[in-house]
Amino acid sequence: MTDIVIREMERKDIPRLCEIENACFSRPWTAEGFEAELDRETAHFFVAQIDGVTAGYMGFHSVLDEGYIANIAVLPRYRRMGAASRLLDNAFEKSRKLGLSFLSLEVRKSNEAAIELYRRYGFETVGERKNFYSSPTENALIMTAYFDKKD
Repeated sequence: MTDIVIREMERKDIPRLCEIENACFSRPWTAEGFEAELDRETAHFFVAQIDGVTAGYMGFHSVLDEGYIANIAVLPRYRRMGAASRLLDNAFEKSRKLGLSFLSLEVRKSNEAAIELYRRYGFETVGERKNFYSSPTENALIMTAYFDKKD
């Protein structure tokens, strides 16, 4: 059985998160970008460790009662092991504690695996951003999951 631990991002995680970014994205975040998130009160960043190895991360920002996912990334060799699901579970739990009304994100229109995962979590397509991504240029779907305030 795979042991997945989700914890808050720490400064010591930044070099590994940069490796994950470089493996997963054509325009990766920099160490300075992650560093800035550590000091931002509205930023909520978490790492996923699989059997003790930092295999992925996610971060979102909260503004008033709105949540915006900045990134979710899992190294290719650790995908389909449950890390992204556990990261989303954690984000939903944190969002509810913060009293957020929704979480929103952008995803490459061609990223069918991610879109399917988000749909399983109740995200709906609410719009599209033309040419949002580069390297290669591609549209983004805007997907949002709404929370019932009674939860």
